[in-house]
Amino acid sequence: MDLDHEDLTALLTLYDRRMRLGAPADPGTRVERTGPVVRQSGGPDDWNGVLWSDLDKDTADAAIAEQVRHFGPLGAGFEWKLYAHDRPADLAERLRAAGFVPEPTEALMVARVEDLATDADALLPEGVRLVPVTDPAGVDLVAQVHEQAFRSSAAGLRARMLAHLAESPETLSLVLAMAGDLPVCAARMEFHPGTEFASLWGGGTLPAWRGRGIYRALVAHRARLAAERGYGYLQVDAADTSRPILLRLGFAQLSTTTPYVYGGQG
Repeated sequence: MDLDHEDLTALLTLYDRRMRLGAPADPGTRVERTGPVVRQSGGPDDWNGVLWSDLDKDTADAAIAEQVRHFGPLGAGFEWKLYAHDRPADLAERLRAAGFVPEPTEALMVARVEDLATDADALLPEGVRLVPVTDPAGVDLVAQVHEQAFRSSAAGLRARMLAHLAESPETLSLVLAMAGDLPVCAARMEFHPGTEFASLWGGGTLPAWRGRGIYRALVAHRARLAAERGYGYLQVDAADTSRPILLRLGFAQLSTTTPYVYGGQG
């Protein structure tokens, strides 16, 4: 993406306004603004957390305490999704002091859909094909790949994907890369109606199949779907392993984001 500093600043402002301050709710959850905070609340298997805040040194601690009081009775942990440009500058320290635990920082990356390759077949290695996922059996395979690729439980993710497919299938795209009968990579994309953004998630590839272009093919596949629906941008929270690939594909880094977790959010 050939964007100058002013372009990136404007795009970050747009992202904050559409995807944080005006965030559409995940299926089965509610998004609400309470004072200087926008949060999403749902059940134990949903993503619960703070999406946006407008705080300063005089309001931050009270806002943090209020979110702990709100989410506690819901019976699930929650996440404060902190971005590098959020204020006050010491918000991370205040969250840690309140009992939040930081997870690995990721890069907030965005690309114009029109700048991306969309021919997935041209990038796939021989013998690998893409298969859309629309049923529980396919979701089970996606969860299986996630656990093998990321070495973490996919129980909560599986429950969220099943609920999403049941309640709002038009806003979710799941895809598997199959080598014969073996699922070797899985990814998903969420469409956010009323915004210019679709978001990419997953993209986990089994270790033995990495470095063959499958991840790039899955990005191209999802870019094509986003283009067909008229979305202008793809957004990714990129780990260190995927950030260099995304930069080469045409994504730009707008900021960083760090999940600060309180309790048992999964």
